[in-house]
Amino acid sequence: MAMLSALFLVCVWVICIKASVHDYAGEEFISKGNAFVFHGGSEGLFSSLPNNNLTATSQFGDSYIRFEKITFRRPKEAAQSSSGLVQAIVFEVEDRETIGGSAYGGQRAVCCTQDLAKLGVCAQGEIIHRPSTKNLNWPKMFGTSFNGDDLVATMQPKFIQITETGMYNLYFIHCDPNLKGLVIEGKTVWKNPTGYLPGRMAPLKNFYGFMSLAFVVLGIFWFSQYARFWREVLQLQNCITLVITLGMFEMALWYFEYAEFNKTGVRPTGITIWAVTFSTVKHTVARVIILMVSMGYGVVRPTLGGLTSKVIMLGGTFFLASEVLELVENVGAINDLSGKARLFLVLPVAMLDAFFILWIFTSLSATLNKLQARRMMAKLDIYRKFTNALAVTVIVSVGWICYELYFKSNDVYNEHWQNAWIIPAFWQVLSFSLLCVICALWAPSQNSMRYAYSEDASEEFDKEETLTLIKPSPLPPKDVKSSHEVRPMHNSDGVLNGDLEEDKTE
Repeated sequence: MAMLSALFLVCVWVICIKASVHDYAGEEFISKGNAFVFHGGSEGLFSSLPNNNLTATSQFGDSYIRFEKITFRRPKEAAQSSSGLVQAIVFEVEDRETIGGSAYGGQRAVCCTQDLAKLGVCAQGEIIHRPSTKNLNWPKMFGTSFNGDDLVATMQPKFIQITETGMYNLYFIHCDPNLKGLVIEGKTVWKNPTGYLPGRMAPLKNFYGFMSLAFVVLGIFWFSQYARFWREVLQLQNCITLVITLGMFEMALWYFEYAEFNKTGVRPTGITIWAVTFSTVKHTVARVIILMVSMGYGVVRPTLGGLTSKVIMLGGTFFLASEVLELVENVGAINDLSGKARLFLVLPVAMLDAFFILWIFTSLSATLNKLQARRMMAKLDIYRKFTNALAVTVIVSVGWICYELYFKSNDVYNEHWQNAWIIPAFWQVLSFSLLCVICALWAPSQNSMRYAYSEDASEEFDKEETLTLIKPSPLPPKDVKSSHEVRPMHNSDGVLNGDLEEDKTE
């Protein structure tokens, strides 16, 4: 594996896109092999639209990378002992093997060595590179040198037009060990034809627009039913109304977040925080409601009893863990996070999610068994449909997680960046689909109260009791009662058998 390829792989795992305007504020170069490297950015860019006048000042239809006020500052001691050449190289990911080389099949290096210089393939102290097989004008290389004893060198403004769609990478590299402590300042601007959104994120803007419309359609259906049968509304249906409302705000905020990002090139921190928070609240509330429904709350039991505090604790913990993870991934710059550090944030959320699923299906199993034992057929039917929907959702989720792992393991260089948006979009579609199924099952109607909790003793789910055999009372003496007289029969608890008939007609 080439030295630069290995370096690029490391950067792919730790970099987080904060903006299409990449700011460099006094950041140092990192030693990699025989080179000192600073990763300036990595983004998918679409080719410029045809028949468009591509200039540095054009606003629409062009795709480019622009260098603005890039300066390099070296320590005082380096000013007396180094030539001070710093190079910037921009290349498309498929051309990564054109960077670096080795003499006589030895270890691959990024900077030209003395042996390679003797072979005449490069100049010692500069980056080894060869022209791309697709475009002889690529990779793009720019050099900046320090004059005399100057401590600061300024790079001339550069403008690179993007004429081919691809994943482009920018590195600043120097090969002089005496320049240790060199820092970079300035910024680069990366733009796609339709705006500043990175290529792998650009489709999400339209996606969240469609999702906002989908939630509006679902909301119109739900709220119209809610208003029509408001006298028959259950507590569970109020909870579903809350989830739909949160979903509307979430989709709208994500759309405006991406729209603003696309317009300015910098993520709007305020909108992003609100979008992340609404998203986390909605996901937490949805999981808690599904868990409560699985336990029979509002349908077959009036309260959760002693489980209320445990459900609230699980929901609160999940919210905190998810909020931290989402804020770090979407708001904060996490260039310094290692893979282990990110795993430290992802693992708690995954474990809590797994605990939710386990608790939900355990509760559903117990609820179904009790409904079947008490022959509450209407409630049993709706719970079976609900269980089937959840089971399908979990199976599809596990399958998609496997696909994600396969996708990421086979796309370490982000060569399939144009399809990367599908991964987060799928989870939104799956969540929305499950919400639609729940809305269909529990839509407000004139028969809503048939699914409501009843104070019938046979519906007390707080007690782990089962039906006992119904025992007839002893036959009375013939001289007391006629053999043709029918007496009500009692069970072992003294409850009339007739009380069970209501359950049988459910």
